[in-house]
Amino acid sequence: MLAESWRRFRRSRSGVFGLAVVAALVLIALLAPWLTPYDPLENDYAAVMQPPSRAHPLGTDNFGRDVLARTLYGARLSLRAGVTSVAVALALGLPIGLVSGYFRGFWDEYVIMRVVDALQAFPFLILALAVTAALGQGLNQAMIAIGIGFTPGFIRIVRSAVLEVRSREFVQAARSLGAGDGRILLRHVLPNALGPIIVQTTLSVAAAIIAEAGLSYLGLGAQPPEPSWGSDLRAAQGFLTLAPWMAIWPGLAIFLSVLGFNMLGDGLRDALDPRLRGD
Repeated sequence: MLAESWRRFRRSRSGVFGLAVVAALVLIALLAPWLTPYDPLENDYAAVMQPPSRAHPLGTDNFGRDVLARTLYGARLSLRAGVTSVAVALALGLPIGLVSGYFRGFWDEYVIMRVVDALQAFPFLILALAVTAALGQGLNQAMIAIGIGFTPGFIRIVRSAVLEVRSREFVQAARSLGAGDGRILLRHVLPNALGPIIVQTTLSVAAAIIAEAGLSYLGLGAQPPEPSWGSDLRAAQGFLTLAPWMAIWPGLAIFLSVLGFNMLGDGLRDALDPRLRGD
């Protein structure tokens, strides 16, 4: 099955392109100290808002910091925020969705799903802002807020996948052979429900990168002088006519990162969609 999914994924040009972008982003985050000689936090008041040059290929900001260094190191923070936020959502949403979809009943229909409906009635950013306001400013608080904001969506996705799998014949066969609910959930239901969960996870990383940038732009996420694409855009808004490069590169980095994860998610959806396995 893995070989067939990989074959289908390779046929998706958008998916392969997304994988290449994500791989490049990960490499940039890992190799940032070796890709630039500058410290992203070091101020150089003799080089304030210099345009792109040989010494500073992407120019400098209003504190004389190298824009290339801050953009490269910003990839680390964005990936950390994206992965951690989605991990929080998975840790909360996966077990709730599994239990809710498998056992059904009163708690599923009238408690869990009604709470999920109520939370999803709020726009995601409003919910994240409310949680961040309760927890306080900072990157860690922003990641928790984003993760909590994603949790209702993960509960619904996991529950839907479990509902589809629990009625299959192999689950009924395992139950008739005396397998317990825990074994059926972990050995039969969860592995066969991973497809949509993996796709949702990939797409959610892209949304988390945007959310972190948005919260940092509003001053609720990463705090200066941390190299964050969102906070760098906030600092650049006052210098758009004098130093447009301060905004161009962080904005382009956000665009490419989100595009890469979204295209990777689309490719994974094509590869893991069970309706395509017969082609």
